[in-house]
Amino acid sequence: MQALTKTHPTEAIELRITGPRDKKDEVLREIKKHGYTDSSDSIPWRELFQEFENEPEYSVALRGARNREGLTQTELSRLTGIPQGHISKMENGRMEIGKERARRLAEVLNMDYRVFL
Repeated sequence: MQALTKTHPTEAIELRITGPRDKKDEVLREIKKHGYTDSSDSIPWRELFQEFENEPEYSVALRGARNREGLTQTELSRLTGIPQGHISKMENGRMEIGKERARRLAEVLNMDYRVFL
């Protein structure tokens, strides 16, 4: 018998709306009242940073978060207990991060661990 799995609530959703052009501003004003934002002028990050197109998202996220916090791989290793060589492999997409390591990294890097999965 299969066990039920708990699903995590989605923090944000994306809406696509079609309709008359002359009503766009009115509709946007109304949905902004409920906390939605207009992202119609956004583009996917991979489109903007094509040099990362062949790298796994988790490796780009790890490298970026570590740099944002101003940490070296050695410092991150000391703070997380993850060997520096493993951090290097994860940042270069040669080793998956895994849930336990993602949690330890996220705690030190002040972010949600699910970014690394």
